[in-house]
Amino acid sequence: MVAPLALIGLQVAGSVISQIGNAAGKAAAAKPSAVAKPPGQDPARKTAQDFESMFLEQSLNTAMQAAGEDGPLGDNGTSGIHRSMLVDHYAKQISKAGGVGIADQIYRSVLQLQEGPTHG
Repeated sequence: MVAPLALIGLQVAGSVISQIGNAAGKAAAAKPSAVAKPPGQDPARKTAQDFESMFLEQSLNTAMQAAGEDGPLGDNGTSGIHRSMLVDHYAKQISKAGGVGIADQIYRSVLQLQEGPTHG
């Protein structure tokens, strides 16, 4: 079950990298800047981090569903809403704390796309 999820995530990542690269390349061509922005202000980095958070949320959601209805959230009619909010919070906190490396890989790929093909 995890392997298909990982493949879907990689396919989506490839698509997102392409879209981010195209958008960032157009933005750079339209408005060249001599001064680089700090990492917190870079739209490509923020988008890569948002993607990692979304990927983690989907992965954690699958793990929570596999865990069943036991535990503090139980099956009390509102557990689905609370579980969804908890998974969203976990994913954002993991990503904020440095994530699992997906955002960095996407960001590096975007930078390579912006530089264009290298001949060597």
